[in-house]
Amino acid sequence: MAKPKKFDFNIIVIGAGAAGLVTSYIAAALKAKVALIEKHQMGGDCLNTGCVPSKAIIRTAKMFSYAQRAQEFGLDNVTIDYDFKKIMERVHHVIKKIEPHDSVERYTKLGVDCIQGEAKILSPYEVQVNGKTLTTRAIVVATGARPLVPPIPGLNEVPFHTSDTIWSLTEQPKRLAVLGGGPIGAELAQSFARMGTAVSLIEMSPRMLPREDEDVALEIQNKFTKEGVEVLAGHKAMSFKKIGDDIEITLEHNGETLTKSYDQVLLAIGRKANVTGFGLEELGVKLRDNKTIDCDEFLRTNYKNIFVCGDVTGPYQFTHMAAHHAYYAAVNSLFRPFVGLVPPPFNKSLKVDYSVVPWATYTDPEIATVGHTETSAKAAGIAYEITKYGIDDLDRAIADSEDHGFVKVLTVPGKDKILGATIVGNHASDMIIEFIQAMKQGFGLNAILGTIHIYPTMSESNKFLAGQWKQKRKPEGALKILQSFFKWRRNA
Repeated sequence: MAKPKKFDFNIIVIGAGAAGLVTSYIAAALKAKVALIEKHQMGGDCLNTGCVPSKAIIRTAKMFSYAQRAQEFGLDNVTIDYDFKKIMERVHHVIKKIEPHDSVERYTKLGVDCIQGEAKILSPYEVQVNGKTLTTRAIVVATGARPLVPPIPGLNEVPFHTSDTIWSLTEQPKRLAVLGGGPIGAELAQSFARMGTAVSLIEMSPRMLPREDEDVALEIQNKFTKEGVEVLAGHKAMSFKKIGDDIEITLEHNGETLTKSYDQVLLAIGRKANVTGFGLEELGVKLRDNKTIDCDEFLRTNYKNIFVCGDVTGPYQFTHMAAHHAYYAAVNSLFRPFVGLVPPPFNKSLKVDYSVVPWATYTDPEIATVGHTETSAKAAGIAYEITKYGIDDLDRAIADSEDHGFVKVLTVPGKDKILGATIVGNHASDMIIEFIQAMKQGFGLNAILGTIHIYPTMSESNKFLAGQWKQKRKPEGALKILQSFFKWRRNA
């Protein structure tokens, strides 16, 4: 169609998950006229089926873990009487308590036109919803992703759960198979196991958490085994079959097959971008080979007024990355075509910044990472040095009976500049912020070493690691001179 002479909106955002909400928030704060279209629930996956409910059940599972470890804390015995249905009710109560942050009421007060319905992109300037066609200068696609369901024989003939549906359970599974040893599978496998479910974690790769460095994954895998989780790494699900009340899974391992039975199955093997059913195909918006929406460094698709952000484009499927994307999607879409006139290098601030990307997996112990791991640095051909500090030596960790895990930092050879950091331990997701800030603001291990850290805290680990780095680089020649100097002073 021809470009309209005037528009109903400056920007229409499709999808009210983290990416869409933050995009709308920023656009409205800049006093643009914004429409936010959501066909299901405000808050998207993170609020309703992802980050929030998973952290709620992880917290409850932690209470079970403390009871099981009672003697470590000098207690003879702690027992827990519980009703699984009430645990799940608490999960939904937590969602309801956070829900107002992402609600229609809040965003309407912020100046966003919130529309419940299914969007259909008719042209680069038109979006249809509820039988009405709206015109807009720019469109932001923030439709997110959904759990991937693999084409395994028999799977569609048996009942199974994904991270979208597991929260509907009211009866605790007795035997739960979790397919996928990534972050989602690992977090939920440990949680259900701690509450008394017999859990098998099935991962096709040789070890669970295959995207993490080997020492990181093995630290968690050993903890899982100790807690009773059956970790079936290197096992591939070949078929599913319903046998009475059981679900029978045939697995292949090292060329041999074995069959195991469960009463519930959870699929957690990845997520698939939501790119169909709302007009992208008809318009010819380009997709990548992995079926995410292709875009440039300004988050523009092959249509220069259609932008994209969050899980639907990637490459990082994190809520905080969706919010990070949202800033660029909002600013670049609202001020196009003017942003396109800014020449390099002055347009650097308009390009999505992936230089310092942190993430966390909320197992116990937690894993938190920013920047490069050993694996990614090797793959990129980046030279590095490693410093590693064992948290078993930390006073606060010992006092808390959480003296396990480590801090690992990659630095530029011969320098204190941080290339990446990984922490495995209690509160790792909180401790990592110091390394995130260091990488973002450009200070290194010397600055961390020279910073006062409160005693006794877990964050002292970061300073002690910096101390180890410094110790390995002490000036031996200067120290020998000092040794002679002080000997002379004693005898002078």
